Amino acid sequence: MDKSILIKKYYEEKKFVDSNIQSFNNFIEKGLQEVVDENKEAEPAIIPHNIEKFKIRFGRMTVGKPEITEADGSKRPIYPMEARLRKITYYAPIYLEVSTYINDVQRENFIAEVGKMPIMLKSKFCNLNGISKEELVKHGEDPNDPGGYFIINGTERVIVNMEDLSANTFMVESDGAGGFNSRFFASKGSYKIPHEFERKKDGLYYMSFTRVKSMPIIMVIKALGMIKDEEIMRAVSEERNYEEVLLNLFEFVEIKTQEDAIDYIAKRIGIAQAKEIRVERTKEILDKYLFPNFGMDQKTRMLKARNLCKMMKRYIDISTGVLPGDDKDHYMNKRLRQSGDLLIDLFRVNFKILVGDILYNFQRIIKRGKLPSIRVIIRDKLLTSRMYSAMATGEWVGGRQGVSQRMDRSNFLAMVSHLQKVVSPLSSSQENFEARALHCTHLGRLCPIETPEGTNIGLRKNMAMLCSVSQNTDEDEVLEKIKTLNLKEAL
Repeated sequence: MDKSILIKKYYEEKKFVDSNIQSFNNFIEKGLQEVVDENKEAEPAIIPHNIEKFKIRFGRMTVGKPEITEADGSKRPIYPMEARLRKITYYAPIYLEVSTYINDVQRENFIAEVGKMPIMLKSKFCNLNGISKEELVKHGEDPNDPGGYFIINGTERVIVNMEDLSANTFMVESDGAGGFNSRFFASKGSYKIPHEFERKKDGLYYMSFTRVKSMPIIMVIKALGMIKDEEIMRAVSEERNYEEVLLNLFEFVEIKTQEDAIDYIAKRIGIAQAKEIRVERTKEILDKYLFPNFGMDQKTRMLKARNLCKMMKRYIDISTGVLPGDDKDHYMNKRLRQSGDLLIDLFRVNFKILVGDILYNFQRIIKRGKLPSIRVIIRDKLLTSRMYSAMATGEWVGGRQGVSQRMDRSNFLAMVSHLQKVVSPLSSSQENFEARALHCTHLGRLCPIETPEGTNIGLRKNMAMLCSVSQNTDEDEVLEKIKTLNLKEAL
């Protein structure tokens, strides 16, 4: 059988950059709205004296098609070739529904243009999407061009795929000196909180997250509402008694109520206020910053406590040699962050800045004794210029550099290679031998040959030609699907 027919058929349906285009489509269709929903209400600190309550609400966000505004103010669609030749950016307007409420009564409701978003070529929102080869040639495009890049100031720029450790995965590994390191990155929306676990020489298990440093795990479990020692022991394991857990329980046997445990944590982290305020603030820290991926309200406290017990069991099993340690170079424990994921980080930060700017301008006009219309004070240039600047320079949020790069057009293969590049966040000046080595799980996913020589060897990789990346699925959707199979949540 001629295998070339199969490969030909595969590439008739799929392009090299399909996963990246899909990632960008997801960002525009779902990601933008998710960010707006995270910041859907804003309340100014300064409001007129005769008003009790003033709220600004943000609703649906939509993206138009790429267009250009000429010097005379007229607007018309633009195609990539014109953007290249005229050294302009290929972007589309973003529209946001804004409404204001005075004392819970709607005052105004309108749709405003809040900025412009660079559009990826050949994505759903590009003017080239779905047109025939003849029409592509008519618009000055190469019919074999895969797309998957942006045009900023007439320059073709690629957002390079980033390799990252998987969030919301509990991992325990040996530190090489007889001890064990354990980390859990809790990620939900704008929250990305590292949790660290350790066993000290006194035989007690400790954890750290945000302000809470080196806190005994048993105290955190008790503060979450799992008070009885027997209940904690059963949550760790039904099969056998763990001596390490008994030792930890014995150490804090005098803590008999949830409030005592919360107060103990409050004193350890240095909250020096009256007991009621101290306890409330600690509860807020536990709800918001401890495993935010499980939920951020009181209802999820027992779920967090049970998961903490399971993590403790896994840590003990790995440190005592019952289970093998985790391998963070295994590709199961890695995720590829494509253009959509990286743009959502950028947009999240800049949308918050836009909301802050709207509130600042509103309060400034209120001080003058006027009640302005929100329509007038939205500065659409703010979001546009910040997105544009990051895309043009490659300087991303979080201080990362080189996220967006000028596309290598020296030949067709160099272009395809650049679009398939995968970059590791590790520093090239450090050894990191294991991270640079070829792992057996790279087979079929990453190219075993294409990597630069020198300091970047093994840190700059390329996706394999037949590799395609599945998109991130919403956890709630998965849970709903599981419930339809008559599986019930554990109590």
